[in-house]
Amino acid sequence: MAKVKSIFMCQDCGYESPKWMGKCPGCQAWNTMVEETIRPEKSVRGLSSADSKLKQKPQSIVEVKSEQEPRIPTNYQELNRVLGGGIVPGSLVLVGGDPGIGKSTLLLQASAQLAQKGERVLYISGEESVKQTKLRADRLEIEAKDLFVLAETDLDLIEQSMADIMPSVMIIDSIQTVYRSEVTSAPGSVSQVRECTSHLMRMAKTKGIAIFIVGHVTKEGAIAGPRLLEHMVDAVLYFEGERHHTFRILRAVKNRFGSTNEIGVFEMKEEGLEEVLNPSEIFLEERSKGAAGSTVVASLEGTRPMLVELQALISPTSFGNPRRMATGIDHNRVSLLMAVLEKRVGLLLQNQDAYLNVAGGVRLDEPAIDLAVAISIASSFRDAPTKPTDVMIGEIGLTGEVRRVSRIEQRVHEAAKLGFTRAIIPDKNIGGWTVPKGIKVVGVSTVYEALQAALGG
Repeated sequence: MAKVKSIFMCQDCGYESPKWMGKCPGCQAWNTMVEETIRPEKSVRGLSSADSKLKQKPQSIVEVKSEQEPRIPTNYQELNRVLGGGIVPGSLVLVGGDPGIGKSTLLLQASAQLAQKGERVLYISGEESVKQTKLRADRLEIEAKDLFVLAETDLDLIEQSMADIMPSVMIIDSIQTVYRSEVTSAPGSVSQVRECTSHLMRMAKTKGIAIFIVGHVTKEGAIAGPRLLEHMVDAVLYFEGERHHTFRILRAVKNRFGSTNEIGVFEMKEEGLEEVLNPSEIFLEERSKGAAGSTVVASLEGTRPMLVELQALISPTSFGNPRRMATGIDHNRVSLLMAVLEKRVGLLLQNQDAYLNVAGGVRLDEPAIDLAVAISIASSFRDAPTKPTDVMIGEIGLTGEVRRVSRIEQRVHEAAKLGFTRAIIPDKNIGGWTVPKGIKVVGVSTVYEALQAALGG
């Protein structure tokens, strides 16, 4: 009989050690090392020996025929866009997000849509009973005979149920509750999550079933478990949003079958999630006209331009060090832009508190929003409102220059479609494209010129 060995493994990052340590050398976390038993390997990892017949001889890449991956589209255009056109059979997709953000609601609604189209869907709930899932389905007004629900956490029993039903799509909610009896550690541990995900990956590839697994996130916002989990799956989707906002954003951080720059926008309502096909109009509907510190920026998320309102409030500080707070944008970038305004334009901001907010709970992280941020700060500082029909686009350098941005034509077309009459853009972006009717394009080369154009001096 083989000797049983054990190791100590960090439950946060998966670091392995032959002895217990109070502090993990990998992630520097305290008291996360747990003893786990190593079972002897009976077979080579990866595809099982039964699948060895599927191995092929090496081929020249010029002889390989490239074929478009087949897709299973859902009724959610936003979900299809993030997935790259639809669900790919045989793919393994990891969906992460904060508790209560709507991951289970999104997947249950998408499952019902697929079942109504004739696809057989198996929804595995490890956190709710079948009756609790049915109550949630009733609240969402879901009725689909091809949607099968099972409350189970044993992966072997899940595999048997899958063999009986043979679904085209399977949902695992969540991977932290599933376990394999061969692994001695508790469900949710690094060993269990890694082993179960590896087994699900083999099931998806060999049987051609698209599998979605829900993953919990840590307090830092990363998916709980080893980083290996994200490397094993085909796509990693994050469902983001604020609890006090109704908007939710589905973002792909990894996708082997599509772009990682796409996002999907949803709105949480009483009857469930509804997709937002025109988010720009939604984000601007509550904008107050004539308010100092408010500007509109045309930001690009993947291939989709979105018009979002930026708000700034500049007020004299009553502390020794002025406060810099930002919601939806990087506060370090705000401090950098305020330093540029002080040095290149002459605005005395060193004794001013600065508060910036992106309306609607959206997070913007591209440099093309720099010009709108700078104009918002200057507008609030001078108490001079911008024109409500102006949109600002541009990146700002440390010397005060306004730099070129990508896809300017799409941004300006989106602004013109929503009724904006003037766009302040980098001077280098003028020319080479067609300006839409009804909007005037103003090119600026420095921050000083942009402030003159937007605020009149």
